[in-house]
Amino acid sequence: MADLVIKAGYATVTEEDVLRFVGFVDPRKEDYALFRQSLDGGPVWFEVNDEDFGADDAVACAAIGPEGLVIDITPARAARFGYANRVAVRLKSCEGADAALAALRLMGVPGL
Repeated sequence: MADLVIKAGYATVTEEDVLRFVGFVDPRKEDYALFRQSLDGGPVWFEVNDEDFGADDAVACAAIGPEGLVIDITPARAARFGYANRVAVRLKSCEGADAALAALRLMGVPGL
């Protein structure tokens, strides 16, 4: 069971300057989950709802399952997420989810 849940209405993939951004947004609550990485590779930044709740190398593993996209937080980074250990991004009615998941695979998110 996830500690945090984002019910994504849409997903975006954007490349700006030297960074790739992949976001999942719940427009009703303005909640989001965001992944960011340099186009050259390197660590993946993950944040939920605010930059203060994010960190590089925070994703221990990600998987697609009944809850949607489930992200397990690296134990050493859990404090950055209010001690949440798992984030679920519900994809049932998420526009653009396929492109976003493909971008996460390109970024090398573990488990995808």
